Amino acid sequence: MDEPIGAAEQYPAKYWHQLDDGRIQCDLCPRDCKLHEGQRGACFVRGRVGNAMVLTTYGRSSGFCVDPIEKKPLNQFYPGSSILSFGTAGCNLACKFCQNWDISKSRSFDKLADQASPEDIARYAESCGCKSVAFTYNDPVIFAEYAMDVADACHDRNIKAVAVTAGYIHALPRRDFFAKMDAANVDLKAFTEEFYVKQTGAHLQPVLETLQYLKHETNVWLELTTLLIPGLNDSVQEVSAMSNWIVKELGTDVPLHFSAFHPDYKMKDRSFTPAETLIQARKIALDAGLQYVYTGNVHYLEGDTTYCPACGSVLIVRNWYEIKQYRLTQDGHCEQCNAAIAGRFEQFSGQFGRQRIPVKIGASA
Repeated sequence: MDEPIGAAEQYPAKYWHQLDDGRIQCDLCPRDCKLHEGQRGACFVRGRVGNAMVLTTYGRSSGFCVDPIEKKPLNQFYPGSSILSFGTAGCNLACKFCQNWDISKSRSFDKLADQASPEDIARYAESCGCKSVAFTYNDPVIFAEYAMDVADACHDRNIKAVAVTAGYIHALPRRDFFAKMDAANVDLKAFTEEFYVKQTGAHLQPVLETLQYLKHETNVWLELTTLLIPGLNDSVQEVSAMSNWIVKELGTDVPLHFSAFHPDYKMKDRSFTPAETLIQARKIALDAGLQYVYTGNVHYLEGDTTYCPACGSVLIVRNWYEIKQYRLTQDGHCEQCNAAIAGRFEQFSGQFGRQRIPVKIGASA
């Protein structure tokens, strides 16, 4: 039985249409949920009230934190800057290995303790010197109306908007949503349809289409992350196929992050990803032609470092999320050979560092 949708949760949603049989269909993502009165979609936060679709989490958050931008992870989008991060509840994927399952799989709004308007969020980000605001923890696609309004409010104050997403979205909302974003880290879960169907309840092709759209039809800065799970998506063949596809379809300058899995949610029977697996995957991707390949959730200095693809010079040395060395010009060129480095850069005048600062905004402050 779906949790009843209260009056305070009924923000008008976009992207739906009426079906001939009386149901309404959500057109936001490829799940195409078809709803009777009072039902919620698979994401849990979009539902039907009367003859319309509503978003139940507009203005409500599971919490706010000020983070380093590298934690998203975005290594070539204003390195060293701070970002105000938040999410809501629910998700339109059903990943058995979800690392934020307490938020993304929530079926109760007791997780949504913080309330803040788009203007509250933008104002706070500006007041604490954040370069950007991130929609993260759960997938912002499902709260697109809220995220887009927050992005508009941020842009009014010259603050960037960042989406951390699985990229599972239909073409029309994809165009509207990413028109508001300055950067995105897209979680490419694996490179087989079998993995997507069995482990996430979704499909691979719509994600690949989102990646192609972002790279070739927008100005959104794009980085990719793949969580390598032992025995499921970490084979040499799959990593090689994925790397070759990225080179061919997106180009050599899209940063790729290989991240280590830890047992969680419905996948506690798998072991932690060995550091050697990430190191091997990084080598495969570099050999395929990708210029910027990183490792995450392990302490591997080389995998945290940004190198110049032209001369091989060390450009940015990171120790976890802390920058130890920075050798880029203000406009993003290698100091050694003056080659242009892909990304978004400005004058480097210090860094936010490794800290993570939970904060209160709006009604809960």
